[in-house]
Amino acid sequence: MPIKNRFAELHAEITGWRRDLHAHPEILYEVHRTAGLVAEKLREFGCDEVVEGLGRTGVVGVIRGRSTGSGKVMGLRADMDALPILEETGVDYASKTPGAMHACGHDGHTAMLLGAAKYLAETRNFDGTAVIIFQPAEEGGGGGREMCEDGLMERFGIQEVYGMHNWPGVPLGQFAIRPGAFFASTDQFEITVKGHGGHAAKPHLAADPVVATGQLVVALQSIASRNADPVAQVVVSVTSVESSSKAFNVIPGSVTLRGTIRTMSEESRAMAETRLKAIGETVPAAMGCEGLVRWLPGYPTMVNSEAETDFAAEVARRVSGDCAPAEMTMGGEDFAYMLQERPGAYILVGNGDSAEVHNPAYNFDDEAIPAGCSYWAELVEQGMPAA
Repeated sequence: MPIKNRFAELHAEITGWRRDLHAHPEILYEVHRTAGLVAEKLREFGCDEVVEGLGRTGVVGVIRGRSTGSGKVMGLRADMDALPILEETGVDYASKTPGAMHACGHDGHTAMLLGAAKYLAETRNFDGTAVIIFQPAEEGGGGGREMCEDGLMERFGIQEVYGMHNWPGVPLGQFAIRPGAFFASTDQFEITVKGHGGHAAKPHLAADPVVATGQLVVALQSIASRNADPVAQVVVSVTSVESSSKAFNVIPGSVTLRGTIRTMSEESRAMAETRLKAIGETVPAAMGCEGLVRWLPGYPTMVNSEAETDFAAEVARRVSGDCAPAEMTMGGEDFAYMLQERPGAYILVGNGDSAEVHNPAYNFDDEAIPAGCSYWAELVEQGMPAA
């Protein structure tokens, strides 16, 4: 089954929804307009149940098939939030909210899942229940975790769950996926190196936290180069160094550095935390300073289930004719929390030759809509075939 004819008919309408969402981006959990629009559409489509306020501002629609004798319940998830970026696309539907834009395509994700919900509510050509999930705060807020903690899986009886993200560089409307670890964990750290400040002309009378911090930045790289298995994926990035003094002739009393560690397994993640704390304390101590370490847990590694990945790839091939093997990415994705709760799979749909996500020039390509909608619909119809 290639692109469904119904989505060719609905393409202009879904594009209109997407561009409206693009023009009105909302950040983290403050997606009130977006969530309201989603809930209104789901009720308009005739969903059997629409629930608002799950995970603070998440929305869930329930669509039952012509029969539900199989007892199967499948969850489909899209994210709704935007990023705090000043848009530079120049399109006529550009962000009307200063300093916010849909730079990751969540407007497209929401629109495609809405399009699929409209079709599924019209046809109901499946035996089971489709749970349509619209999540806030994917961009650093942990909205997926909040929805799970709010009882998403248990309340709706979800047995397996699927997600999708557009992907620049993958041919437009084509798909890519991989089983197992797919997106990295996204832990952060902050280390404050406390020394004893003084005059820059008399360093022997001070305990210089700048020199200690320089040694620390280099030593932290040994986590990946000397502590991790060489075939494991571990990235340590120091992204900020801030001194307590801005003067040219003053040795500061303290320096704070911040950064992120990305890993692809819980074993690597635990090792990185242990080594970061040890290095963060002992290297400054060796330089006569004190290292105060804060480990800030982020999203876990996102892991696709084997059987559900095989099924998702089969569905993608039915829609587009192909589904390429995807590479691991060191970016994070809080769909990981849902995959910790239930088996499922996360797939990429091609956005073609566009700017990269999180770039002020990025824009979701509306020509990907029919493929994305068809994938969602086919996932339900093939996963819960009508009796």
